[in-house]
Amino acid sequence: MRRLAALVLAAALAPLTVAAERFETSAGPVVVEARGPELSHPWAFAFLPDFPETGALLVTERAGRLLLVEDDGASEISGLPPVAALGQGGLLDVALAPDFAESGTLFLSHSAPGPGGAANTVVTRARLDRDALHLEDATRIFEMTSNRTGGRHFGSRLVFAEDGTLWITTGDRADRPSAQDPFSHNGKVHRVTQDGAVPPDNPFADGDDALPTVWSLGHRNPQGAARHPETGELWTVAHGARGGDEVNVALPGRNYGWPRVSYGTHYSGRDFPAESSPSTEQPIHWWDPSIAPSGAVFYDGELFPEWRGDLLVGALKYELLVHLDVENGDVVGEERLFEGEFGRIRAVEVAPDGAIWFATDEDPARLRRVAPSP
Repeated sequence: MRRLAALVLAAALAPLTVAAERFETSAGPVVVEARGPELSHPWAFAFLPDFPETGALLVTERAGRLLLVEDDGASEISGLPPVAALGQGGLLDVALAPDFAESGTLFLSHSAPGPGGAANTVVTRARLDRDALHLEDATRIFEMTSNRTGGRHFGSRLVFAEDGTLWITTGDRADRPSAQDPFSHNGKVHRVTQDGAVPPDNPFADGDDALPTVWSLGHRNPQGAARHPETGELWTVAHGARGGDEVNVALPGRNYGWPRVSYGTHYSGRDFPAESSPSTEQPIHWWDPSIAPSGAVFYDGELFPEWRGDLLVGALKYELLVHLDVENGDVVGEERLFEGEFGRIRAVEVAPDGAIWFATDEDPARLRRVAPSP
């Protein structure tokens, strides 16, 4: 029965062939083709070091599966920490340690069960035993302590800084005032070492004025984050309320205003103040109406030289990929790609060969590869 179950799983995760589709873009015509098997609500993916030879990448599914996807199919990885798949929560981001090729170390952000049915964002470090398809030495290195029972606004993007420390985004958990509370984990960008310790150069490392892990505060639900390839700065992309989705450069110790200021409106229809104050930062770009942004990545590949240094953002609403033209640290233009063609775009990454890949938040969903048209 066990072998039969394995064969059934392998068949379900076998690659499917779908014809490529052609689109016009500011970088010229591109083709978009589906890759890998059908998936169920994927949230993030990461290319493994041998991707050019094997097509290997890791994919998280929100319900709690971590998959190793290769050219010849996909396999489920065991040994995951407990995951609370609640509302928007579940198994979310995956990030490979900078030395993954040698250590096999990876990091997962996920919502974990807590007291009274709560589910909080946590980050787990583990080591991938690829031959055994198993995670070893799983260790929790970061944990929110909001103990909210709702299923919204987990944030959860993971980005490595140039020095190997780890940025973690957390949402306000639908508790708006907590984003301004410096001693709440909610609505923040946090920065920790790979062991979960506090870097001594964190802006509040002494813990006197804020939690020592806090890097920046006043964020609503930053589900997109990427490191700028030249400056090394962290850019975040956050959901607004009704409008007011924001792109911010998350600088240490800065306050990005939520919910004191926003370009959106309350769901009741009441406006937020949009003007900044001396104590809050303005976004460098925002959307109104909302596009419901999610994953983000800076393009630094070779296939699209026109887009090098620009930011790509997946959007759930309108089902599109946004190309933001970035010059000298400012957003100077916006291009909307593939609107309504493939579904809600949850994650976007740049492959080692410079192709752009994205995943849709559907069931079934697919990974798709974008490359210049032959």
